Amino acid sequence: MAFELPKLTYAYDALEPHIDARTMEIHHSKHHAGYTNNLNGAIDGSDLEGKTIENILANLDLENKAVRNNGGGFYNHRLFWSVMSEDGGGKPTGELAEAINDAFGSFEAFKDAFKKVAATQFGSGWAWLCVHTGGKVEVCGTANQDNPLMPSIGCGGTPILGVDVWEHAYYLNYQNRRPDYLEAFFSVINWIEVSALYAQNK
Repeated sequence: MAFELPKLTYAYDALEPHIDARTMEIHHSKHHAGYTNNLNGAIDGSDLEGKTIENILANLDLENKAVRNNGGGFYNHRLFWSVMSEDGGGKPTGELAEAINDAFGSFEAFKDAFKKVAATQFGSGWAWLCVHTGGKVEVCGTANQDNPLMPSIGCGGTPILGVDVWEHAYYLNYQNRRPDYLEAFFSVINWIEVSALYAQNK
């Protein structure tokens, strides 16, 4: 069965003023749709057809640029939409909060580390919070549409939070002010979903 563009659980304007409706619409209906369609074209008729995106990426031949770029684009954006909501912001609680404190010393220290990775990613890419087996969390960055599920890319583990720092994610509203966009992103993070992902993958 072909991969499908996921429907958002909120309206394009739901994250305003932090992320504007026009950016959301273009990002979801054009960019993510393009990755989805191109991924389906890249795996059509191959032995990857019918596999989960997680399985495809974990066993990826990194020289297969079409699947690497479009499979990463499909997976990364699907996670990105899910970890934001109109009721987002605040801080994590429970086990995830404890894991962040253990790894970084405090939520504020984690936030600084995450924003630093995202702000200093050269060109296009992503910043991630990943969980390893056993519950340890780590922050890392990847270029383009790569992600830590791919062999020998990033910090390994399973991404449970990701922020898109391609210019198409923020340029209409923030232009070259990537740090302002990253601060705004923290106002829409859905920590309930991130905590659920942590619990599923630790």
